Amino acid sequence: MAKSSADEPAKRPKAPTWPELVAETDGKRALWVRGRVHNTDFVPCGLAWDAVAVRPMQWAVDALDAMRIGTRRGYLIVADHLRGVLYVMVPTGSGEMFASIPGVRILGRGHLLLMPRSPQDSSTVADWVGTPRDLDAPVLVDPDRLAARLRELAPSYAEAMAS
Repeated sequence: MAKSSADEPAKRPKAPTWPELVAETDGKRALWVRGRVHNTDFVPCGLAWDAVAVRPMQWAVDALDAMRIGTRRGYLIVADHLRGVLYVMVPTGSGEMFASIPGVRILGRGHLLLMPRSPQDSSTVADWVGTPRDLDAPVLVDPDRLAARLRELAPSYAEAMAS
């Protein structure tokens, strides 16, 4: 006897990929155009996390993809589409791991980062990549793995970093 579709468990929709999450879509552009006033704030770095600023943005996206970390975990990652920078939040004090990687900057204590106020907010310069679940207890990216992937991919981006 064949099972009816009502007997089958509901399938969870496929998780978006990192490139899909960072893409500038028509929907995002429409949100940015009619965005709310004051939907971003400058947030101090170096307290709960440090920000790894990677340019070009695609390099960071490729590193996250290569790390095979899930997009649904709610990692604290912000895209600045205007400047082409992806900010990946890592535990504080991780900066030395990224010191020798050209095209990468660490924003730690004393730096401010423009971030959306809530997971529902977005702008061209502060766009959530994924949706953090809890801004007070953020999910941070493993700095060892991120630094290793950025180094592996660096030769592919050497020309973009030089310009």
